[in-house]
Amino acid sequence: MQKEKDDLLQGTLDMLILQVLSRGDNHGWAIAQRIAEVSRNALVVEEGSLYPALFRLERQGWLESEWGQSDKQRRAKFYRLTKSGRTQLEKIAATWERKISAVALVMQST
Repeated sequence: MQKEKDDLLQGTLDMLILQVLSRGDNHGWAIAQRIAEVSRNALVVEEGSLYPALFRLERQGWLESEWGQSDKQRRAKFYRLTKSGRTQLEKIAATWERKISAVALVMQST
């Protein structure tokens, strides 16, 4: 049986990455694993979406990175949230909360 995959709304992946990194530095695979773990596997982030998002967020100045070693002793690029990234996360989260509330109102209307 093939597992159904939900597409993340545009901008949602950025928010999730920033949120995971607000808890501490991490490498790409661990970021994807944390999103899956916390969402109880409802959100699966594929490499083809994750790494372009990480590069984009780094170009925007919201993340910084450096090479290091993973827990499995493999070379990995570790990402950390910048001050600008933390500010952006606050903005995105506030917008997200407004959208969730608006969608809930529409879904609950009779």
